[in-house]
Amino acid sequence: MDFNADHFTLFDLPIAFRLDSAQLDRRYLEMQSRVHPDRFASAGEAERRLSLQWATRVNEAYQTLKRPLLRAMYLLQLAAHDVAIDNNAVMPAEFLVEQMEWREAVGEARAAGEHHELERLHHRLQRDLRDRYEAVAVLLDDRRDLEGAADHVRRLMFLEKLLTEIDDAMAACEE
Repeated sequence: MDFNADHFTLFDLPIAFRLDSAQLDRRYLEMQSRVHPDRFASAGEAERRLSLQWATRVNEAYQTLKRPLLRAMYLLQLAAHDVAIDNNAVMPAEFLVEQMEWREAVGEARAAGEHHELERLHHRLQRDLRDRYEAVAVLLDDRRDLEGAADHVRRLMFLEKLLTEIDDAMAACEE
């Protein structure tokens, strides 16, 4: 195993946004069983330390590949394409207005304790996220349009944060 290998190579997967998550899970479990620190409990200090480093590396790689937003960002990083996270202020006005409307709807539903409305917003946003991630797959895997993919990733960062806000609001309503 090469400690400097990219995450995809580490798990022996093709470098692509679309991946077989069951295969990723299997490879992760295989890797963990080989490098887990418990297997090296009676080994020397150097081996135990190396095992811990490998386990950490495998976990970080797995978490990155498992989550679509992080996977897309990582693919852009591998292609040496800056996502330009700092340029979120340059987002199109219509997208920013849409974000304000979403947040206003979430805030109103939360304040009114409308759990059903929050669930509706949650499901609507999840559908939107699925469609946007499919668009990222096309941009990265099929078209190799890194600039378009980076633009989608910046938007997805807003939407993923919004999904977390909706989840938090739903949890608050349940309390």
